[in-house]
Amino acid sequence: MDKISTFLWFDGQAEEAASFYTDLFPDSSIGEVTRSPLDTPGGVAQGDVITVAFTLSGRSFIAMNSGPDHPFTDAISLTIDCADQAEVDHYWDALAKGGEPVICGWIKDRYGLSWQVTPRILPKLLADPDRAKAKRAIEAMMQMVNIDVATIKAAAEG
Repeated sequence: MDKISTFLWFDGQAEEAASFYTDLFPDSSIGEVTRSPLDTPGGVAQGDVITVAFTLSGRSFIAMNSGPDHPFTDAISLTIDCADQAEVDHYWDALAKGGEPVICGWIKDRYGLSWQVTPRILPKLLADPDRAKAKRAIEAMMQMVNIDVATIKAAAEG
């Protein structure tokens, strides 16, 4: 486990979510699953899963079941660095099943967790020293839900 891990609060779906995420991302696995030794105020019954330690692409996460009191917000999101359009589409399509597309490559998955599905070229275009090129790229991106790499590249080039 990493010294610092991302801790995610779920309303009863911690194990299901960890399984979905580890099936989706390479170099991922479920580690320790902890079960409650007693009934908790958050609604977890004795013997139910409290936490699931897992890794996504080699990074540590912990999913916890603890009731509906703290749903996810857009204030925290996970970014997926995608090499190309095929990878963007792969992750987008998987996260969209039961999820909610937002805008500019953002999507909430079926558990309410926000993701940014980002093609690797996008930050490069936005940081381009030719600020007019960068402006055209961001203007194109702002019109999209799922990012279209070819359209952003074409817009950047003018």
